[in-house]
Amino acid sequence: MLVAIIARPEGATVLMTRRADSLRSHTGQIAFPGGRLDPGETVVEAALREAWEEVRLDPLLVEPLGLSDPWRTVTDFTVTPVIAWLAEPPRVEAQPDEVAEVFEVPWDFLMDPANHRRDFYDTAEGPRRWFWAMPYQERYIWGATAGMLRGLRDRLYEGEPQEACAEDAA
Repeated sequence: MLVAIIARPEGATVLMTRRADSLRSHTGQIAFPGGRLDPGETVVEAALREAWEEVRLDPLLVEPLGLSDPWRTVTDFTVTPVIAWLAEPPRVEAQPDEVAEVFEVPWDFLMDPANHRRDFYDTAEGPRRWFWAMPYQERYIWGATAGMLRGLRDRLYEGEPQEACAEDAA
């Protein structure tokens, strides 16, 4: 997964996608560009290739900064977010077989714990599943995507006082 942080005059943003409704799984969910590794690829190479395939993000514009902590999904995949910087806003184009929409979310919004909340759903088997969510405008950023962002925030701002998250205010 590529967590592409874009420099903008009004403040940094993060490139995100809404997955195509025609996909077999996770249809319509908010995600980062990215996917599976091809044989012999590094996680950085895979993230750049997938970002090109999904949204036509030119890899030459992307400066990889490092890797965030791996994230284990409930479907038993391990995802390693590749954190990257784009000095200029890129030209992107959603590839409709994989991506319905490409958009940006302000970095400050995503890193502010006041915008983080714990949501849940009850599974058919009975146990309640808890997950992070970061609703932004009409979009619902949740699950692995929100969890990776929360983990990145915790890692970057380790040792700083934590403000209450949204569910703590209720």
